[in-house]
Amino acid sequence: MIAVVDATATTSIQTPTPVPVPKKVVQSASKSTPEQVPAPINVSVPSAASAAPSPSDNAAAFDTSASMLRAALVNIVCYAPAGSGLRSISGSGVIVDSKGIILTNAHIAQNFLLADRNVSCTIRSGSPAIDKYNASLIYIPSSWVSANAKILTEINPRGTGEYDFALLAISKSITRDELPSFFSSISLAVSSPNIGTPVVIASYGAQFLESSQIQSSLFPTVVFGSVKDVFTFATNTIDVLALGGSVAAQEGSSGGGVADGKGELVGTITTSTTKGTTDTRKLDAITASYIRSAYASETGEALDILLARPISTSIADFKPQIPVLESILTAHLP
Repeated sequence: MIAVVDATATTSIQTPTPVPVPKKVVQSASKSTPEQVPAPINVSVPSAASAAPSPSDNAAAFDTSASMLRAALVNIVCYAPAGSGLRSISGSGVIVDSKGIILTNAHIAQNFLLADRNVSCTIRSGSPAIDKYNASLIYIPSSWVSANAKILTEINPRGTGEYDFALLAISKSITRDELPSFFSSISLAVSSPNIGTPVVIASYGAQFLESSQIQSSLFPTVVFGSVKDVFTFATNTIDVLALGGSVAAQEGSSGGGVADGKGELVGTITTSTTKGTTDTRKLDAITASYIRSAYASETGEALDILLARPISTSIADFKPQIPVLESILTAHLP
């Protein structure tokens, strides 16, 4: 789901390395699918959920949600030096706190652990996206890093989306402008939508662009859709939203956002199929409620506590963990 950029920034995007969607598993099945271990299982939801209103029933609310999500959307580009064996990538993120805290995927944010390998990452925004900010990593699940340390060197990495989230803090402007006193943001939902719930999906999809176009002509994609199915990593929680096919189902959309009609971020795009026309693909997002639960499980505190801290404090608190996590990643690099 990250778009792979030619590290020499010349003519083309390199061979994609998609992380595919979790496969649907019958709840009574005793074995996992061959491609995903562990695979989420389908969640049973009340049949009334299918009666959720369509965007046309509340067009004004969804237009507002779309505007909020679009304003909070960012493009994350990480450049790897030529000959390093690493790939330069383009992905998406969403600002979830007005101080400048970005929610994205762990498989994007792991590149922030590779500064000693001369990997540099830039936060971009706008239409087209332009370089705006530097950011620092303030959280990535150690369990995800440990379980997925080899994907940087795998040709076709796969995953379910479990623990695939991370938080960045905008720390510096790379233009002559000062950092704004607050950033456009969208709040992270507490509850999860059910099947049939209409949603807005936004990302900086980049699969159909060459590397030079990603740098100069990358525009946000905003589409309306609905929750087609729901899955869980546990027993009965809604952890994964299946969103069906749309133009958002392309590489570079990882870390993009899914918002409901209340103007809340209900999901973060993690996985997609990347072949065939976009309308026939599958697009999945992990839910905001799952992210909250997984963060609390890993850290012992509520995510809102992290969001409430000053950014400088969050950066300083996480900094001592970076060498340990970096060593896990670099142990698998050439």
